[in-house]
Amino acid sequence: MHADQVGLRGRLGGDPALRAMAGLCAAVLVFAALREASSVFVPATFALFIIAVFWPVQRLLESRLPKLLALLVTIVIVLVSVVGLAMLVAWGFSRVGQWTIVNASRFQDIYLRQTEWLEGHGIPVAGLFAEHFDMRWVVWLAQSLTGRMQGLLSFLTVTLVFTMLGMLEVEVIRRKLVRMGRNGEGTRLLRACEQIGSKLQTYMLVRTVMSAVTGLSIWAFALAVGLELPVEWGMIAFALNYIPFLGPLTATVFPTLFAGLQFGSWEAALTVFLCLNVIQFVSGSYIEPRLAGKAVSVSPFLVLFAVFFWSFLWGIAGAFIGIPVTIALLVVCAQYDSTRWVAALLSGRDDAAA
Repeated sequence: MHADQVGLRGRLGGDPALRAMAGLCAAVLVFAALREASSVFVPATFALFIIAVFWPVQRLLESRLPKLLALLVTIVIVLVSVVGLAMLVAWGFSRVGQWTIVNASRFQDIYLRQTEWLEGHGIPVAGLFAEHFDMRWVVWLAQSLTGRMQGLLSFLTVTLVFTMLGMLEVEVIRRKLVRMGRNGEGTRLLRACEQIGSKLQTYMLVRTVMSAVTGLSIWAFALAVGLELPVEWGMIAFALNYIPFLGPLTATVFPTLFAGLQFGSWEAALTVFLCLNVIQFVSGSYIEPRLAGKAVSVSPFLVLFAVFFWSFLWGIAGAFIGIPVTIALLVVCAQYDSTRWVAALLSGRDDAAA
């Protein structure tokens, strides 16, 4: 048995194709496990992300307060930040819903005009809607929303528990890494962790600044064109901008649909859609990369791939955490000679230092 294992290792080491195939199979198994056990891995990953971003706050508080009290204050800050963003989105869309209910008669008129036009061209919309509408859809939607809220609360609770336990062990793990390994493996991992923390802090700082700029820009644009609820649209854009690509897309589509309902014109809706896309493009593709600089430089192709790939694995949570996870993986790859070329290739930089 031992001889067979040695022979297998020899064949893998001598044949690049077999080694690549074995690596690909291992990667598929790892990602399948991450998807299957997402209820454990997602809150743990979010906890590590929160620790990396908020550790400077915890360390600053520990220099002035007892450790447990500092941890409690840090957790409160984290909770306020996360719940605050969620409440901004919920408040914005609730205000849109209230406006829709108040102006229901206007939408009824638009619906009747469009229905008459379509039926005049041989498309029986009202009949099709009445035939296929099922009240069970409404019940299913209500049950789905309730289940998602319960899942969100459970996820938040587990994440906070992971975060508290992790923050209590940061210094212990740091000392263990310093003592670990004869060839400096622990020091290398410690250096990678410090770089990951620094990059993620820079990433979130830039993301926060750009979210504020985007929210203010959309508020000003909505105010200028007469789109109702400008503050709500600005707040929604600010909160959703933390989710790359998918968040800005959502913050663009809903005001566009709203503009079509408010103005009753597809030309107005198209104008709003194009202008909002210009704002999102300028802030996300021009200003943000220059603010982030080389600190968190990642290939734009990899950013888009990371958002959709981690969304496929972990849903909306994966869309938010996908880029931080990718940044962390690239930092780890840069620490080892055998994988440094991966970090350089996907860094998004075209200079010798990459």
